[in-house]
Amino acid sequence: MVEFAALTYGLLASVILSAAQRNRKLAKPHPPLLLYMGYLLCGLSAGLALALGYVGLSGLLGA
Repeated sequence: MVEFAALTYGLLASVILSAAQRNRKLAKPHPPLLLYMGYLLCGLSAGLALALGYVGLSGLLGA
């Protein structure tokens, strides 16, 4: 299950970032769906970083 989530996350990140780069190069505004998915990806990354940091610290402190 983790492999599927990692593959999906990587694919989503690749598509969002390449579309944003293409729009920037063409000087076109980003569509709203691209912005929403980008914010979703950013929030997911921040939440995952906090969760993994908590797991790491709790394991280090032995709690």
